[in-house]
Amino acid sequence: MAKTFCVANQKGGVGKTTTAVNLAAGLAQVGQRVLLIDLDPQGNATMGSGVDKRALERTVYDVLLGSAALAQAVVPAGPGCGYQVLGANRELAGAEIELVELPQREQRLKLALAAVDADYDFVLIDCPPALSLLTLNGLCAANGVVVPMQCEYFALEGLSDLVDTIKQVHANLNRELKLIGLLRVMFDPRITLQQQVSEQLKAHFGAKVFDSVIPRNVRLAEAPSYGQPGVVFDPSARGSKAFVEFAHEMVARIGQL
Repeated sequence: MAKTFCVANQKGGVGKTTTAVNLAAGLAQVGQRVLLIDLDPQGNATMGSGVDKRALERTVYDVLLGSAALAQAVVPAGPGCGYQVLGANRELAGAEIELVELPQREQRLKLALAAVDADYDFVLIDCPPALSLLTLNGLCAANGVVVPMQCEYFALEGLSDLVDTIKQVHANLNRELKLIGLLRVMFDPRITLQQQVSEQLKAHFGAKVFDSVIPRNVRLAEAPSYGQPGVVFDPSARGSKAFVEFAHEMVARIGQL
C-alpha cells in the first residue's frame, strides 16, 4: 500500500521541486518503488526528472479530467533515476477552470491513485505554490505533507499559513492528512540568522523537524538544466548525499507512523 505525500509550501522559490525530484531519486536508490506526480502547470518536476513535458501524450491533466487512467499516463523518469513520473505541462493551467464543474472536484487525484495503490511504496506530489484546486487535489490524496523551507524570517510567516491550511483540509476534506515534517533546505550554517531560525523551528515543532539538512549546493542548482535530479547528476555532491540521507530518514519515519 503506497504512502502518499505532498511536497508543499505556499511560498515560492523554496526548493520545493528540487526536494520532490531528489527525494524521489533518493527513495528509488534505497530500494523503494516511487511515483512522482507533477501538479504544477510549469512542469518543472517533469523536466527535472528527464521527461520532455512537450512530448507527453497524456499528463496529469488527462487523469484529473477523467480522459485517461493514471496507469496510462505514467512514464519512466530519465536514465539512472529509477522512478515513475506522472507529468504536467501548460495544459494543466486550464484544469483549474474545468475542475470547478466536475463532481468530487477535490478528490479526483485520490480516486485515480486508488487504482495503482499496490504498485508503489511512495507517491510524491509536487504541488504548485498557490492554494488552488490543484493543491487541494494533492492534499486530499495525501497521507501527509513534507514542507521544505529555508531558515529565513519570511519563511516562518508562510509556514503558519500552510499549517492552517493543513488543519482546515484535515478537518473538512481528508482526516488522514497530517504534517509529516519540515525539511531545512538551502541551509548555510555560516549565517547566524539561519542558525537562529533553525533553532526556533526545533523549539516549536520538535520531532516534526527532520534531522536531515540540505545544504546550499551549486550542483543541486545545476542539475535541472541537464534534466536530472542532483542525486543522479552528481551523486558525490554534498547536497546529493544529504538527499539520500533524507530518503533513509523518510523510510524510517514512515515505518513509525
